[in-house]
Amino acid sequence: MKWPKKAKKCLVIEKRNHIGGNVYTENEKGINVHKYGAHIFHTDNKEIWEYINQFADFNRYTNSPVANFKGELYNLPFNMNTFYQMWNVKTPDEAKAKIEAQKKEANITNPQNLEEQAISLVGRDIYEKLVKGYTEKQWGRKCKDLPAFIIKRLPVRFTFDNNYFNDLFQGIPIGGYTKIIEKMLEGVDVKLNTDFFDDKEKWLNIANKVIFTGMIDQYYDYCYGELEYLGLTFEFETLDIENYQGNAVINYTDAETPFTRIIEHKHFEDSHSDKTIITREYPKRWKKGEEAYYPMNDDRNTELFAKYRELADNED
Repeated sequence: MKWPKKAKKCLVIEKRNHIGGNVYTENEKGINVHKYGAHIFHTDNKEIWEYINQFADFNRYTNSPVANFKGELYNLPFNMNTFYQMWNVKTPDEAKAKIEAQKKEANITNPQNLEEQAISLVGRDIYEKLVKGYTEKQWGRKCKDLPAFIIKRLPVRFTFDNNYFNDLFQGIPIGGYTKIIEKMLEGVDVKLNTDFFDDKEKWLNIANKVIFTGMIDQYYDYCYGELEYLGLTFEFETLDIENYQGNAVINYTDAETPFTRIIEHKHFEDSHSDKTIITREYPKRWKKGEEAYYPMNDDRNTELFAKYRELADNED
C-alpha cells in the first residue's frame, strides 16, 4: 500500500546538528550505532507497520533483554525461564505458588508503591535481585517512594517466552533509523542547530500548524512550574573482538554497578564486522537546560503534567 503525498510544504527545526532526534543512528565500523540508547520499533497497528515499511525493510529482531545480577544471568521479561533460573520451578503452577507464598509473607493486599506492587507481581526474590537496584539507579529514588503504576507495565508471563513486547509487529530497520528519517524528510526543508525557543514567536506564526515535540512545560513558559525529568549519559567503547556479550541489551540490576545496562549494537542487525561497539548507559540527575530523556513519574509530576496537558488539549 502506498500513501499519496498531500503536497504540503513542511519545515523541520532541529536543535541538534543531525536529524532523527533520539532514534538517530550512525554507522561506525560497519555497525549501526544507536547514539541515544536502544530503540526497537514495535506496534500492533497494521496500518502503521505498512506505512513505516515504505521507508525501510525491517529485520525480525525480537527484544529479549537479559538481566545480570552480580554475575547471575536471568531472562527478561519475567517469564518461566526467569522463574526456573530463580527457583528451579518447572511449571506455571509451581511459579505461581512461589510468588503467592512470598506475597502472602509480605502481607500485601493493596500495593501502595512500586516495591509492594513488584512483590505482588513477582515475589520478593525477583524484586530484590532484578527490580530494586535497577529501578532505584534509574529513577534516583527509593522504590518505596515511587508509584505502583510504574511496574505494572512490565510483562509477567507464565510461558517460556522471552519476547519483551506483546505487539504483533516489531523489528529494526535494516541500515539504521537515520535512513528512515532521511527518506521521510525528502522534499522537506530542515534547519539543524536551530533552537525553537531562540525565536519562538517567529516559528509559531510561520505555519498553519505547528507540531512541537520538546518539553511541554518549557513550551508553556513553565507557567505552572517545572516538571522533573531523568537524564542519561552514554559511554561508547569499540572493542577488537567480534562478540562482547552475546545479546543486544543486558541490564545490570544490582545497586553497586553504576550503569543500568550495556548495549551491544551489532546484535540489533546482523553485522559481520570483526569489531564490536558497546554503550554503557548511566542514569544522571537531570538539571534544567540538559537533555531530558524520561519524565519523572510520581504524584507531583503527574498532577503538574495534567495541567499542561489541559492547555495543549485546548489549543486551537
